[in-house]
Amino acid sequence: MGMVKEFKEFAMRGNVVDMAVGIIIGAAFGKIVTSMVNDILMPPIGVLLGGVDFASLAIKVKDASVDAAGKPVAAVVISYGKFINTVLDFIIVAFCIFMVIKAMNALKKPAPAAAPTTKECPRCFSAISIKATRCPNCTSDVK
Repeated sequence: MGMVKEFKEFAMRGNVVDMAVGIIIGAAFGKIVTSMVNDILMPPIGVLLGGVDFASLAIKVKDASVDAAGKPVAAVVISYGKFINTVLDFIIVAFCIFMVIKAMNALKKPAPAAAPTTKECPRCFSAISIKATRCPNCTSDVK
């Protein structure tokens, strides 16, 4: 029973749950970006480039054929159009993450530096109160 309790404590720890939520939201966000690239961005770009459908761009390495047993063998292709779509997905996701992190960093302003509470005596170089007008060590006047 100790192992089950230990696992439950591990699984319910805050950062594990936060990580799981982040992964789920990230996967959903990835689907949204993929749809945006494939369904919204690429069709107009294809039209601008003369009606090209990027998803169908490929280099045929070997034609489809039929083997000795009569089974069809699929063509061997390099689908560089799908690769272009995936690269655009990555760039958009990376840019969005960059913008979110940049916004979060802008919200995290560093704490202002605390005002000094001491100053140095010009004669004996000892640390004295910022409000002092006379050094307690050498009794010289301090401005």
